[in-house]
Amino acid sequence: MNFTVGFKPLLGDAHSMDNLEKQLICPICLEMFSKPVVILPCQHNLCRKCANDVFQASNPLWQSRGSATVSSGGRFRCPSCRHEVVLDRHGVYGLQRNLLVENIIDIYKQESSRPLHSKAEQHLMCEEHEEEKINIYCLSCEVPTCSLCKVFGAHKDCEVAPLPTIYKRQKRQELPLPRLEGSGTNMTYCSLDLLDSSDPSILASQNTNITGSELSDGIAMLVAGNDRVQAVITQMEEVCQTIEDNSRRQKQLLNQRFESLCAVLEERKGELLQALAREQEEKLLRVRGLIRQYGDHLEASSKLVESAIQSMEEPQMALYLQQAKELINKVGAMSKVELAGRPEPGYESMEQFTVSVEHVAEMLRTIDFQPGASGEEEDEEVALDGDEGTAGPEEERPDGP
Repeated sequence: MNFTVGFKPLLGDAHSMDNLEKQLICPICLEMFSKPVVILPCQHNLCRKCANDVFQASNPLWQSRGSATVSSGGRFRCPSCRHEVVLDRHGVYGLQRNLLVENIIDIYKQESSRPLHSKAEQHLMCEEHEEEKINIYCLSCEVPTCSLCKVFGAHKDCEVAPLPTIYKRQKRQELPLPRLEGSGTNMTYCSLDLLDSSDPSILASQNTNITGSELSDGIAMLVAGNDRVQAVITQMEEVCQTIEDNSRRQKQLLNQRFESLCAVLEERKGELLQALAREQEEKLLRVRGLIRQYGDHLEASSKLVESAIQSMEEPQMALYLQQAKELINKVGAMSKVELAGRPEPGYESMEQFTVSVEHVAEMLRTIDFQPGASGEEEDEEVALDGDEGTAGPEEERPDGP
């Protein structure tokens, strides 16, 4: 049936609150956890102060926080399961806080401090009969209802029981409840002494109602489940950190590989440039030597021509005849001088120093990750590739003239 909510649902009675409080007790100080609450790797919780006391007792030589001496950490055992907890140099301050438990403690304290009379004064009103309070429980439909609904409403043919009795039984698992029998104005309660506990309707109601202890146990299970979820979150955060560290390492290795490859290329480029420079120098020296030789011959021939012209202008016949014979011999000798050969056609070409890098570039484009290869194998592959890249162009380099 439909009904109007006129109050906030209660968190639970004193029994439920006690069960919840038992889940919030520190195993060391035997008091409710005091913030900050830390969670151990074994998923048990401790007050940070209590955890620090146990840690200091197990590691008397460990320097306290703020000390000038840098400590290397320590270890202690969980007081609940005896699991060994290893801490770094931060000690218990390096443990993660359990904010979920701290929030539950705050909510528990707020509910515990709330006045009970203010909760009891609020009522649940029937939606069909707005002036009637919800005061009975329909066992057939398993819903709260009002007296008018039982008298001439939707539940006049149903079996009902007092609402407080149902409430107490759900909270404290009491005996089967009395029923309200009859219809109309002749509505009477069954006696507990005459109640047959084997009545199917009563047994069905017992099986379907949630007890207070089940609620507290459910809260405890939820808290334990949340602890496990938080542990999974912590593990996944550690996985994220490991992924970042591994990625950073692989990036450094990748940069080193390519820097080594670039160094091999730069070294080989320098060697080829030196070979090209040597060939250039050799050819230039040869051609410049021929230029000097031809220049010297041209200069001597020009001087001889000038001397011959001056001799032909000599007016004295005896002197002319004397010089003419000598000049004729020199001209004949000069004309018979054989000069060094000229550079062969195409001597100036340097196309033999062309390097084909298309296949090397194509091979470089095929570089890819090899998940199955270790770092040492990758180093060896890079070294072998560098040696092959050095030997190939050397074989293609032509010999100088």
